[in-house]
Amino acid sequence: MKTGWLAGAIAMLTPGIATAQALVCTPPANPPRPVPDLPSADQPARNLPIGSYTLAITWAPQFCRNGGFSPAARFQCGGGNRFGFTLHGLWPDGLGKDWPQYCAATPILPPATIRRTMCATPSAQLVQHEWAKHGTCTGWRPDAYFAKSTGLYAKLRYPDMNRLSRGPLTVGQFADAFARANPGVPANAIRVTAHDGWLDELWLCLDTKLRYERCKAGTGGLAVDASLKIWRGRR
Repeated sequence: MKTGWLAGAIAMLTPGIATAQALVCTPPANPPRPVPDLPSADQPARNLPIGSYTLAITWAPQFCRNGGFSPAARFQCGGGNRFGFTLHGLWPDGLGKDWPQYCAATPILPPATIRRTMCATPSAQLVQHEWAKHGTCTGWRPDAYFAKSTGLYAKLRYPDMNRLSRGPLTVGQFADAFARANPGVPANAIRVTAHDGWLDELWLCLDTKLRYERCKAGTGGLAVDASLKIWRGRR
């Protein structure tokens, strides 16, 4: 059953536009210790030049609808925490079809780094994964990598998701609404992904100086005329 928590939280903020940060989040005093995230046969190490970046953000209500009852998702989807969009990660892209990943072996991140990041990326294991797979390829130290990714995320705003969810809605219409809420993020810098037509993630395209730019052709996302649905609450 859809609940009204998100609509109520949005109504308490600036009319029509809300922050993309956590609506309600208390970081754990002692975050879970992640396990090492390592390259594999399916996800090999690739040291490649960086041609651009992608900032990926996840629509948390849909994430929790799909798998929010697993123990790993308890911090994000259970208890008193509430999220709208969450930060999946900042991904370096390559100059061609492949991208750099797992560029250097890395130890487990310090608990303080994980704790500072968990109200943006609400999973200790995902924080470790993002650093191991993507952050190690940037040339930045962990704190600098997370400062850049959470800094970009913190500046984002989103449109009235409650109103948009009542549709009908296309991907292009959603991208236009998101762009209007975020001056400096053009609609053509936004790629939208979905599961069975339900909003899943936004992939925002940036150049090597982390400025939003038009997404390159063939880099994923739905067609602008595709239908889009938005899940607003929990089951």
